[in-house]
Amino acid sequence: MTITKKGVIEHFDQHAMWMYFTDEMRLRETWESTILVDPDKYVIARYYVEPKEGIALDLAAEHIAAEQSTGTWTPVEKETPEVRKKYAAKVITVLKIPDLNAGIVDIAWPVDTFDPDTLGLTQLMVHIAGNLFGIGDLANVRLLDVYLPKEFVKSFKGPAFGVEGVRKFVGTEKSRRPHLGTIVKPDYGLPAKEHIDVVYNAAIGGVDFVKDDELLVNPPYSRIEERASLAAEALDRVKSETGRRVLYAINVTARPDKILELADRAIQHGANCIMIDFIWAGLDTLRMVAEDPSVRGKVVIHCHRAGHAAFTRNPKHGITMMVIAKLVRLAGGDQLHTGTAAGKMHGVITEIQRINLSLTKPWLHLKSTMPVASGGIHPGNLHWNVLLLGPDVVCNMGGGIHGHPRGTRAGAVAARAALEAILKGIDLREYAKQVPELKEALDLWGYKPIPRDLIPLIKYVPAKLEPFIE
Repeated sequence: MTITKKGVIEHFDQHAMWMYFTDEMRLRETWESTILVDPDKYVIARYYVEPKEGIALDLAAEHIAAEQSTGTWTPVEKETPEVRKKYAAKVITVLKIPDLNAGIVDIAWPVDTFDPDTLGLTQLMVHIAGNLFGIGDLANVRLLDVYLPKEFVKSFKGPAFGVEGVRKFVGTEKSRRPHLGTIVKPDYGLPAKEHIDVVYNAAIGGVDFVKDDELLVNPPYSRIEERASLAAEALDRVKSETGRRVLYAINVTARPDKILELADRAIQHGANCIMIDFIWAGLDTLRMVAEDPSVRGKVVIHCHRAGHAAFTRNPKHGITMMVIAKLVRLAGGDQLHTGTAAGKMHGVITEIQRINLSLTKPWLHLKSTMPVASGGIHPGNLHWNVLLLGPDVVCNMGGGIHGHPRGTRAGAVAARAALEAILKGIDLREYAKQVPELKEALDLWGYKPIPRDLIPLIKYVPAKLEPFIE
C-alpha cells in the first residue's frame, strides 16, 4: 500500500467514498477524509471486509474502527466526541466491490497511540489485528496490508546483515546469483554427529546454506552446543577444500526468557547463523534477539514461518503474508520464508513476488531481508523459482537434495548443476548429459517447463530463456 504526502492511496478512487457516509457517522467522529490524514502521523491498515447479510459495509467499517480504538458495542459515558476526535481510529476509505456486500476498507490510527520502543509490534498487532476478527457483524475480514509512518519505523533497527550482508558472507556480491539451500533430513532423530554429516555433505556438494528443521531445537541426543561446534569444524573443512563459505542456521527457538541463552550458546560454539520460528516465538521475541548486542552483527538470523497458514491461507479471512513480511523486516530478520513459485506449499506467484519486493525494496534506514523459497523444490523445477522469483532469493531443497538416489552429496551436486544450467540458459536435460547426478535427479522427479503464458511474470532472464519455456 503506497501513500503520498497528501495521503492519497494509490490504485483507488478516493472521491467515490463519500457516497457511503451518513450524517450520523460523521457526527460520531469515526470518519475522516483521506486528504486530511497526514501519512506521517497515522498508522494505516487495509482490510477486505465482508459483513454478514443485512449489515452495510460502511457500518461494518465503523464497527472495526470503534472496536479497535476508543469504542465498544454501545455508547459509553466517557467516550466523548472530544475523545473520539483526538484518539479514535478513523475510517478513511470504503470501496465497495460491485454486486457484493464486501469491499476494501482503510482505517487509520494516530501514531501517538503507539509506543514502538517499549510496546513494540505486540501493541501494533493488538490494534490492527485484534478483536476485529471476532466481530459478530462480520462474515469475513482479512488484514491485507499496513502502512507505517517514519515516526514508527525509526524505532526499529531492522536486519543487521540483509541481502548484501548475506551475499558478502557467501561470496556472491559480484555474481548476484540466487543461493542454494537445504534442510537437514530427517527433520530430527539423528545424533549430532550424524546430523552434521548431512550438513557437511550438502555443503561440499554445492549448497550455500543449510538449516535445521523447524521441529529440531535442543533434544538430549543433539544439543545445540554440539551441533554448533561440529558444524563449525565441518564448514571450515568445506572452505578449505572448496574455498566456499556456507551458512548453517541452527534453531534456537525457545520461550522468551531462554532464547537469548540458546543463541549465546550457539554463537560461543561457532555458529554463523541462527534460526527462529517467529510465528509462535513472537515478533517482539525476534526483535529482542536481533537487536541484542550479543547477537547483532555476529550471526545471520533466518526466520521460519511455521504455522503462518493458520491465518494467511484463507483468501477472505485472517492476515496476509505481506503484513507478516513487513513486520519481520522491521523486527530484524535477515532471511524469511515467503513461498515458492513451484513446490509443495500453497502460494500464488504474483503474491509471492509482491511480498519479496516488499522485503528487498528501499525502506527508510532498514536493510533488506532475503526471501527464501522452500517446500517441494527439486532440480527439475528449480528454474521456476529462479526465473519467477529473481536472483535475490534462497532456493531451499530438502527432499529434493536428500532424496537423491545416491544420497545427500549427489543431491547437492545435482542441485548446483541445475542452477549452473539455468544461469547459462542451457536446457537441464542437455546439461544432465554431462552431470550424472543431475540426470538421476531428473529421472526421479521429472522436469517441469514453465508455461508460455507466464513469461510476463519472469523476474530473472538467463542467457537463454527458451530452453525453460513450454
